[in-house]
Amino acid sequence: MNTQDIQEKFFREGKLIVIPKKLKSKQVLFAYLQEELAKKGSAFTEKEVNAFLAEIYDDYAILRRYMVDYGYLSRDQYGLEYRIEEKR
Repeated sequence: MNTQDIQEKFFREGKLIVIPKKLKSKQVLFAYLQEELAKKGSAFTEKEVNAFLAEIYDDYAILRRYMVDYGYLSRDQYGLEYRIEEKR
């Protein structure tokens, strides 16, 4: 799925409509978000990740947690630094 398809399927006016329920759709969405975040660097504070995700979705914390849980981001043991993980 290309960037335009992803934006048309999941976004309206730059905002994420809903987090998909199907695993495959979640993976497509999280990979897209990972690519967009990676354009800004490879390591971030929690505040920076939150700011990026808050522009996309009101419940940015759930997006951040999903991205960590699904392996698109990693965080240090204190939750202070987040890193982009290698593409799957």
